[in-house]
Amino acid sequence: MAKTVENDLFDAALAFVEDGDDQDTVFKQVSDQLLVAGAVKPDFYEHLSEREKNYPTGIDMSVVNAEYPNVAIPHTEGEFVNVRKIIPIRLKKPIEFANMIAPDQKLKVSFLFMILNNDPEGQANVLAQIMDFLTTSSAETLAKLFGADDAATIYNVLATSFKK
Repeated sequence: MAKTVENDLFDAALAFVEDGDDQDTVFKQVSDQLLVAGAVKPDFYEHLSEREKNYPTGIDMSVVNAEYPNVAIPHTEGEFVNVRKIIPIRLKKPIEFANMIAPDQKLKVSFLFMILNNDPEGQANVLAQIMDFLTTSSAETLAKLFGADDAATIYNVLATSFKK
C-alpha cells in the first residue's frame, strides 16, 4: 500500500487544471496564481520560461505505457521560489513541449509536474521522486490522475499515492 505524503510536497490549493493554448500561456496563468499564493518570487515566470527554452522538460511516456499522455516537469532555480512543492497541472488540451532527451523532437504534453524547490540540493531528488511515481504507479492510479478533470481529484490521487 502506498504511503501518504507527510512532507507537504503537494498542496490542495496548488493543483491546477488549465486550458491555455501554449506553454507560455499556461506558464503565465500558473505563475500568476503561484505568486498570489506566495509560493514564488515576482521574476519566477520569466526564469521558468527561459529555462524551459534552454533545457526542455518534455517526457515521452510511451516508453512506460503507450496509453499514458506525455508529461513535462518544468522548473527553475531555487532562488526564484519560496517553497518546496510539486505543482500538478492537468492541461485541458495538449500543448507542445520539446523532448528532454531529444530537444529537436516536439511532444504533445497533457500533464505537468512543475517543481518548486527552494533547496538547490534537492532538485534532482524531487525529479527522481516524480519519475519513480510515473514508472512504478499502477495503471489504475495513473489513469485516475491523468483523467481527472478537477484539482481536488488530482491532489487526492497524488497525496495518497506519491511515495516519499
